[in-house]
Amino acid sequence: MIRLNKYVANSGVCSRREADIYISAGSVTVNGKPVIEMGYKVKLTDQVKFDGRLLNPIKKEYVLLNKPKDFTTAARNEHGRRTALGLISKATKTELLPVGKLSKDTTGLLLFTNDGDLTKRLNSPKNGLRKIFHIELSKPLRSADLKKIQEGILVDENVIKVQDVSFVDKAPKNQVGMEIFSTRTNIVQRIFETLGYEIVKLDRVVYAGLTKKDLPRGHWRYLTEQEVVNLGMIK
Repeated sequence: MIRLNKYVANSGVCSRREADIYISAGSVTVNGKPVIEMGYKVKLTDQVKFDGRLLNPIKKEYVLLNKPKDFTTAARNEHGRRTALGLISKATKTELLPVGKLSKDTTGLLLFTNDGDLTKRLNSPKNGLRKIFHIELSKPLRSADLKKIQEGILVDENVIKVQDVSFVDKAPKNQVGMEIFSTRTNIVQRIFETLGYEIVKLDRVVYAGLTKKDLPRGHWRYLTEQEVVNLGMIK
């Protein structure tokens, strides 16, 4: 059994205090009947609606991980491989899944959530979320090749446009920063492979407005309410 106001709040409609107001106003129904009683308890199997909309009582959670190298984003630990999910195991008892994927060798920001609607929107190719990578190559990047990337490069018969690419300030010429909106898998690696470069290190430092500020490698944190609101504005 769960209090009705908590059920409504967990669904993401409003806060618990606001839920009490809506309940007293008759905006919430349980199994088709309005309930205005404060402290009323419902079962998870009950049908609860807010203004006619069916609610899901599972609280939505959002965890951001700064993934280290050699951790897979697979949901299960197969063949003894270390998983990113294992690193956030203490964050919640709720089953969370990664939004998109990072290769085992790629480090940086990886978002986990049980919000299926948000996951679907963030993974949609039409959204083209802003991502910034710090890239270290096996050899210095030629200025001519940098220009090719800036102008748009042909990868697998498709022209890939990046928003920005440049050498990292005060660093060797094998270190590059790239801002890109493409949702294609391993697209950064493919860009440099096309030009004959091997990526030694690939670190995602910005993802959909989220940054690694105050988040050391291998650590995780919960998203702030404002960050969740910002992500929710992505359609």
